[in-house]
Amino acid sequence: MFMYDMGLMVITGIFMLLGLLISSVLKSKFAKYSQERLTSGISGKEAAEKMLKENGIYDVKVVSVEGQLTDHYNPANKTVNLSTDVYHGRHVAAVAVAAHECGHAVQHATAYTWLTMRSKMVPAVQIASTLMGLLSFALAFAFYSMPNLGNTLMLVFIVLQSAITLFTIVTLPVEVDASKRALVWLNSAGITYGSEHENAKDALRWAAYTYFVAALGSIASLLYMILRFTGSNKD
Repeated sequence: MFMYDMGLMVITGIFMLLGLLISSVLKSKFAKYSQERLTSGISGKEAAEKMLKENGIYDVKVVSVEGQLTDHYNPANKTVNLSTDVYHGRHVAAVAVAAHECGHAVQHATAYTWLTMRSKMVPAVQIASTLMGLLSFALAFAFYSMPNLGNTLMLVFIVLQSAITLFTIVTLPVEVDASKRALVWLNSAGITYGSEHENAKDALRWAAYTYFVAALGSIASLLYMILRFTGSNKD
């Protein structure tokens, strides 16, 4: 079991470092593109409101929230939440992020299949994450003192991790599609021109990488648990 523990540490370490690297590059990209003022001169807030209007969406509000890269769409109260810099910013990064979040609003309004599926999974994933946190110490103790109970708990962990992993996988097409919608609209609406559009695409591409790493890390963790479970039953 020691080898499996070392394996988990290595897997966790690799994806943690990879996640930190991508996060660092993403912040660097956004800092760079935040210095690139748009030819169109439009702000993130204005871009969001324009995109919603042109997609026939009138029941979604665009609001400002504190923090950096805290932008998100909330389907519960139908709000596009933009961080302060994105809300007021008149640069490439601002409109790219604003349009991406509005992409989620469009998905919601059109009942996009993957978003609907993801939304339905949220309660189960929240419960799974909470249970894994509560049972983690019990699992570590049981594996070395009560093997039979440890195997049962590991099976429970596999089921919980499977739900989380499926959620991260379903999230991928949701995020990629939102970015595609954003880029198509930014181009067709004349919000970004030439290199501005390429830079907007680059920023959203790096944002998407964070979701791919999260999915790969979750898959790796699930495979580890399965290997540990099957390995312990062979002992």
